[in-house]
Amino acid sequence: MDKKIQDKIAQLRLKGLGYKAIAAKLGLSRDTVRHYCRKNNLAGYADAVKLNHGEMLDNGIICQNCSAVLKQPEHGKKKRFCSDKCRLEWWSKNYELHNFGSEKVYSFICRGCGKKFTSYSNKSRKYCSHECYIKHRFGGQ
Repeated sequence: MDKKIQDKIAQLRLKGLGYKAIAAKLGLSRDTVRHYCRKNNLAGYADAVKLNHGEMLDNGIICQNCSAVLKQPEHGKKKRFCSDKCRLEWWSKNYELHNFGSEKVYSFICRGCGKKFTSYSNKSRKYCSHECYIKHRFGGQ
């Protein structure tokens, strides 16, 4: 069974589908699905598994984007995503959760072109872009 099918089983199980329904949808035997679910903490009544989804996210057992089962490192920071692709996809969908903090946003007027621009966590910016800096500093063509 490849990774794609395993991820699909986990997603369907977390949506509340039973072993038979998943097996029929993916063309697998019920026992194959049941074995995979038991091995990856997805066993039990489908409704209970669905309710535990939030708890599994909080504990870092499954990926926050695709609900794939995560393998946590022994030491260090706990993983929240199974891959960079999932991480970037999740943050692009949930951009408003970025913690920029309003106290870290500064407004300036560019010395090169005179446009107003904002800077995150940098009080000393003088130019809106590298291009403006080069034109102003060395004379643009």
